[in-house]
Amino acid sequence: MTTGTEGIERSFTIGALAEAAGVSVKTVRHYSDGGLLPPPARSGGGHRRYGDAALEALLTIRRLRALGLPLPLAGAVVRAELSLEDALASQQDEVERQLTELRWRSAGLEALRLAAGDPDGLRLLGEAMRHAPGRDAFADFWRRVLPPRLPATLRSAIIDAALPELPAAPTARQALAYAELHALTADRASAAAVRGEGNFNCADAAAFYRGLDEAYRLAGAELARAADPQPGQALDCFVAVHARAQGSVDSADFRFALGPLLAAADPAMGRYWSLAGELTPEPTMGTADAWLTEALATWRRGTR
Repeated sequence: MTTGTEGIERSFTIGALAEAAGVSVKTVRHYSDGGLLPPPARSGGGHRRYGDAALEALLTIRRLRALGLPLPLAGAVVRAELSLEDALASQQDEVERQLTELRWRSAGLEALRLAAGDPDGLRLLGEAMRHAPGRDAFADFWRRVLPPRLPATLRSAIIDAALPELPAAPTARQALAYAELHALTADRASAAAVRGEGNFNCADAAAFYRGLDEAYRLAGAELARAADPQPGQALDCFVAVHARAQGSVDSADFRFALGPLLAAADPAMGRYWSLAGELTPEPTMGTADAWLTEALATWRRGTR
């Protein structure tokens, strides 16, 4: 290696470059062959000779790797294919993802400990935690439940609204709720039973779900102000939606008949919303539906 003076490019053998960067010769060769370093020149004897740019690239990669950046990401930075800011943001997102997964595993272990090794709890948690916690199984459940010819945009909107948000730092109780919900949504028999409750033709199904969305939105406003379930605009909309779906009209007789019909709904759907509520503190479609069902019961008690 020649030391040179300021402004003069230095020249490193592969060994000298490795020593200057604090890495092994094998690492330099691997990075060089992978295109992570500027192409070396060759001496008269055919040996590789590297310049200051190679040293700077090696030092940058080493420092980024120390912060946990994977080699492809660090390489993209030194090749100016990705800004350092974007690379760090990407790695920060990955670290947060890993931390969330670890928190879920910790909550699952705590849930199992509190269950004193209950075999059913072990089965539920073991199956649910085989992969990183996610909402894919819940989305698949809704795809099986909803009418197949429902307009795509409406179907997507319903699924988005029906999926509970997963907490980044779950409690043991939430981990168990997630495991139970995972098992419920993976059960095709449960999905078939729920779907059997809503056999409307395509046009009616679209109108039905759009109407429910409006009723749930109105109920959500009541929930936001902590109003007790009671008759009003939200309930009127809810009843009218069910009446139209059954070829009827909103009347006292229909309201008295609707209560038992709602109460007889498949328990899987009620369980879904109960578990979703454990995971999501904000009002869900399920809490809105429960509020409306109780508002109907309040109307019935006040009418008798």
